[in-house]
This record gives sequence, structure tokens and C-alpha cells, in this order.
Amino acid sequence: MKLNRIVTVSLLALALALPLGFMAHAEGEPIPGAPTAEQTTTSRLVYGLLSDSRYAYRPRPLDATMSSEIFDHYLESLDGAKLFFTAQDIARFRAHEPGMGDSVRSGDLEPAYTIFAMYKQRVADRVAYARALLEQDIFDFSGNDRWEYDREEAPWAADAAALDALWKQSVRNDWLRLKLAGKKPDEIRKTLDRRYLNMGNSVAALDQEDAFQSFLNAYTSTVDPHTDYMNPRTAKLFTQSMSLSLEGIGAQLQKQDDVVVIREVIAGGPAAMSGKFKAGDRIVGVGQGASGAMEDVVGWRLDDVVEKIKGPKDTQVRLDVIPGEATLDSKPVRIVLTRARIKLEEQAAKSEIISLPAPASGGADKRIGVIKLPAFYQDFEGRRSRHGDYTSATRDVARLLQQFRADGVDGVVLDLRNNGGGSLNEAIELTGLFIDKGPVVQVRESGGRVSVEGDRTPGVSWDGPLAVLINRGSASASEIFAGAIQDYGRGLVIGETSFGKGTVQNIVPLDRWPANEGDKYGHVKLTIAQFFLPGGSSTQNRGVVPDIAFPVTVDAGEFGESTYDNALEWRQIAAVPHQRYGDFAQLLPKLEALHAERVAGDKEFQWWSADVAEFRAEREKKYVSLNEAERRAERDRDEAKRKRRQEQRKALGLALDPLAESSTDDGLQAGERNVAEDAAREKAAEKRPDPLLRESAAILADAVRLLNNDRQLSAQVLPESTVPGRWAQ
Repeated sequence: MKLNRIVTVSLLALALALPLGFMAHAEGEPIPGAPTAEQTTTSRLVYGLLSDSRYAYRPRPLDATMSSEIFDHYLESLDGAKLFFTAQDIARFRAHEPGMGDSVRSGDLEPAYTIFAMYKQRVADRVAYARALLEQDIFDFSGNDRWEYDREEAPWAADAAALDALWKQSVRNDWLRLKLAGKKPDEIRKTLDRRYLNMGNSVAALDQEDAFQSFLNAYTSTVDPHTDYMNPRTAKLFTQSMSLSLEGIGAQLQKQDDVVVIREVIAGGPAAMSGKFKAGDRIVGVGQGASGAMEDVVGWRLDDVVEKIKGPKDTQVRLDVIPGEATLDSKPVRIVLTRARIKLEEQAAKSEIISLPAPASGGADKRIGVIKLPAFYQDFEGRRSRHGDYTSATRDVARLLQQFRADGVDGVVLDLRNNGGGSLNEAIELTGLFIDKGPVVQVRESGGRVSVEGDRTPGVSWDGPLAVLINRGSASASEIFAGAIQDYGRGLVIGETSFGKGTVQNIVPLDRWPANEGDKYGHVKLTIAQFFLPGGSSTQNRGVVPDIAFPVTVDAGEFGESTYDNALEWRQIAAVPHQRYGDFAQLLPKLEALHAERVAGDKEFQWWSADVAEFRAEREKKYVSLNEAERRAERDRDEAKRKRRQEQRKALGLALDPLAESSTDDGLQAGERNVAEDAAREKAAEKRPDPLLRESAAILADAVRLLNNDRQLSAQVLPESTVPGRWAQ
């Protein structure tokens, strides 16, 4: 079975990659065998919802086949890399496999909790083994050993001895990385011992609610890849991410060892306005209001600490803070803040203008406006309240387009790379900024009824040249927008084939059925429909294919809708009438030729293409060598390449890479680095040269020049009767 684990993410991976989410009380809590009354009710509600064709697009019977899939998905969510359970464990678990469907239907979750408890025990066993290895003489790297890290398709280890062999190589790889980074043995031993201890504490801290959500998502993911269960806390975080706002102090937090650390102070928030916080400061105590008891939060889960710090605007919170440069046993400083509503501006649409000199063959300089849109966000509650002031991706983009018109740019590139989607309504309204009324998406419900959603507002916000930049990470709403622009012939689509998610999800609060006043049962994000473009094609599985293609960074077999074992198939329905603004077929060969000629002399594009090829070759290996001389030679080649490129940038007058001096592997994980320095590197990464964006702007500028200079070609590409604006002047 091959699952692209986006919904059922390995809990271990979360513990390792995002210790901020699952770090908790050091001893953790045992997983009791009996579910709570709320969990039993929730399980039954989720089953009722997903088995009802009035709600679910593709309901499935909870039969033996589905029970087996739930079992497999649950094990994958816990131990996707097959580093904890043995084949012997799996054989024992098989007794629970036939009853997994009944567990969901009845709310009897004891089998799932039994497996989860064993998972926690097996992680503790592995952590103890890894820490013990640090004291052994196993760190000779002169042989030909290797660490085969990709175990997705590997069989379960036969027994504990087989797992020992795997973990020995993993620990040796961790040690070698730190050694290559210049760390001494005592420092390496200390770093890795702390790393493994933190990993063990992270998993030990997972509680019954974590087990419950993981198991229910093993069920929901068997229905389809994009149906999720969200407990009340997760649902609140989802709403926050979509609205780009929260009520709190305005600080991004992360967990480092046992302490919550400030990673970034958000401009304009109470923390920033106080002038008393900086990246790296540690929060060790939280108190509510002017006189509420101070609670020592060292060792708490990050999400528990965040819940204490956040709260309604205009209320007070007291924080005990130890500055980042002080020792942890220093006396904390007490700071009182008044909470406020924080806008997460960093995640909103942003713009820039790229200036392109005229080519040697002649023509005018061009200025291309770029809008980077990371998500199709919308404040759902704010929109429902009808007070008019709500966060909206479309509103933000419209404002940026207005500024571009004032600046007189020659074209606009909308950058949707790695935009995983969001609000369907925003995708429709955003398309309406570029077309003068018409259908944007066809929505097919489970019963076969097709409705058409589109732009009903006359006029456009931008009537000039347009390009849309996509990659494999562009999904869902991004594909609706890019596909509609392509169907209308309104703009060029550039980049890689997109993700291929062609389904529509809706958020259903489970508390509506028991008529509960609070939020006890959480929400389900379930697939309710499949969408089709105005031309009748689905993006499902196939994605949006660009007009001008860049080298593929990741194969469809590695990432995207096609990697899900239960994804809906591609299909097509009848087209709906829609205006065709242009047909770029005659223009594309000329643009391809100009693109190929330009990138042949574009050092940065060549470097990027070479790095992609190298990355793909490394991924194909699925292992790393444990020979020190070989690894050191690889590292030296990488460092020499970075230095050489930086010197070439200077010689050619190109923008320097702000990360060129810090790109060497330091052997550390995110939570082990200096927080302030790591945050600064993250900010610097945003300023790295982006040859793909610049080339996309150049392609659009080529299109404008070609259509301006060749009236016959312009008439073929943009018939005068349907020209939407200033493509050709």
C-alpha cells in the first residue's frame, strides 16, 4: 500500500519534526483501554456522517475490506517508517483487524488504544536502545555500511534483533552528520542523548485524545484521502489558519527541550508593542488576569501552553520570561500583556515588481508585477457576520492589482507554487478578478447532480497580460483557478503539473446533532463533491498541465493525488458555455524557443536545474553511505560548489545567496538550533534568488512583445472580438 501521508501523518514524524506540537509532561499519561463517553459518541457520529450518501461524496460500507484498510492506515500513521513494531507485533495485532470497522461503528475503541499503548512502549524501547548505543564503540566509519532510510515498502523487521540492526545504522548516521559538522565526541554524545530523550518524552506524552484522533483519521482516510476528523482544538487551529488571525499576544512559539521559546515576535502585536520580548526568550510561567495563579509550564505540551497564553482580546495574561541569553535557573521577568486580535500578515498575499531589460533582438524594457499567494484564505466567521471587514485572499489580491495598475506594470504573474488550496469561494472570486463574468467551476455531487459556480460581477480588476505559476504543490483551489484561466485562454500557465486534487470538502461540526451548546465532539472535513473545469475536464489525479513546462522536481509517483491508494479516478463531463479570450497554441512554440535560448545562458536557472537533477538522483538511491571519507568528499564538493556559485554571482552582478555561507549540514534538527539564529535564517531564505519566478516573468514579457510586434500572430492568438484588455496594444 502506498499512501502519501498528509492526513495520517506518522506521530513519530510529528514528534521529531514538530516537537512543538506534541511535547508534554515528561512522564506522559497512560492510554486507558476504555474511551470516554464523548469519544464513543464522536466515533458513532463520524461513522453516521461518512456512511450517509446525503453527506459523503463516496460513502463506503464498513465491511471486512474497509476494516483491513483501517488497520493498515492506523499502523502506518503510528509507524510509517517501520522502525518500532516488529513482524511479531503485527501478527499479534492481526487479531484486531477484522473488528476495526465495528470499533468505529460502536465506539468501542479498546483495540485501537491497545495498539497505541504498545506503540508507546516500543518507542520507549527503541529510545533506550539508541541512548545505550551512544556509550558503545560503534562509531568507526571506514567501512562500506549504509543507512537505508526509505522503509515505506520494506517488510516489518522480523524481531527486536532486526530492529536493533536498523537503529544501529540510524544512530551511526546521526553521529556521522554531527562529526562532519565539526562536533567533538562528547558534544555529539550529549546532543544525541538529548535528542533521543526528547523523542521518547514526546511520544510518552501522547494521550488518549491523540490516540483517538489518530484512529478516527485512519478510518476517515479509508473513505478518501481528504476526509479528516478534527478534535475541538484542531478545528480551532484550522479556523485560525484560514482567517489569518488569532487573539493573543502576537508571538510565534516553539518547543525546545522542556521549554516554550519565542521564535518570532509578530509586528503590531502586544508582545512587539511592549518592547520586552525577542526571539529566543523562554516562557516558564503563565497567569490569567491581574491576579490569577501563576502556573509553571516547563515540560508542558506546546499546545497546552498556547491555550493558556491565547484568549479573548482586551483580557490580560501574565508571563514569567527568562531571556534567551540567561541560564534557565535565572530569576524570570514577569510581564503583563493585554491580548489583542493579531493579523498574520506574513501568510497573506504579497507583491513585488520584476524589471526586465529589453532583449538584444530589440523591443522595450518590461516591468512585470508578481503576486505570491500562499493559500486561498478567508475569515469564514467574519464573512458570515456581514460586517464587511473580513480577511480574504481575493480582496488582498484586488488591492495589489489596483497598485499594479497605478504603477503601470506590463503584465502580472500570480505565483501559486506550494499553494495547497483553501476556500472554494475564494478561488471563484479570484478568477472573477480576471474574467468578465462566467462559469469558473462545475461541482458534481454524489447523486450526479451538477451545479455551476461562477463569477457574476461585471468587470475585471486586471485586464492585461497574465501568467499563473504552479508546481506539484499547487492543489485544489489553486488548480481551480489555474485550470479556469487556462480554459478561458485568459493567461499562460507556467511551471509543473499540479497536485491533482479535484474534490471539494466541507467542514461539518459534529455538535449540531446532539444539539450541544459547546464544542465537545469536534468537526469533520469531508469530501462532498468533485469539481470540474468549465471545459468539462477534472483536475483529479491528472492535475493542471502547464502551457510552458519547467523541469519536474518530484515525480507523480512520489507526491500528489496519484500516490493515494484510494484516490478518485479522473473523469470528464460536458463543458459549459464560456468565453474564450485567447488561444495560445500558435504562440507557445515561439515562447518555448525563446525560453530555451534564455535559460541556456541563465546561470541561476542552470544551477537550479542541476540541483533538481542531483536531488532526484539522491532520492532514487534511498540510502546514505556511512563511509566518512565518502561523506566528507560529498560535503566538500557541496561547499566548493556553493562558494564557486557565490563568486560567479559576484562576477556576473547577480544577487547573492544569503544562505550560501550557512548551507552546510550542521547535523542538528530544528528544535536543537539556536532559535533566534534559526528564525533569521528562515527570513533570509525568503530573499534567495528565485530563477523560476524571474523566468516566468520573462516568458510573460516575451508574450507581450511577440503580440505587440506581430499583428497577424496577435489576431490568431487574441481575436479582436474577444480581447479582454491590453495583451496587445
